[in-house]
Amino acid sequence: MNPTYTLDIAGLEQVYDRLATAIDQAGLEKSELFLVKLALLNAKAMGRPDLFEAQIEAALKDLSN
Repeated sequence: MNPTYTLDIAGLEQVYDRLATAIDQAGLEKSELFLVKLALLNAKAMGRPDLFEAQIEAALKDLSN
C-alpha cells in the first residue's frame, strides 16, 4: 500500500507552474498526448485504480464553468 501524501498551497503552486510549463513545452499538437502519458504515469504511481477513477470524476466536475 502506498503512503498518503498531501500538498500545501505552495506545493500545489509549484506543481501547477511546472505542469503549465510542460504543457507549453509539449506544444499544442502534443499536449493531449503529454497529459494522457502523465495521467497514466500518475495512476501507476498511485497504485489504486479506484482512487484514480475518483480523481477523474473530480476533474470532470464543473468543466463548463
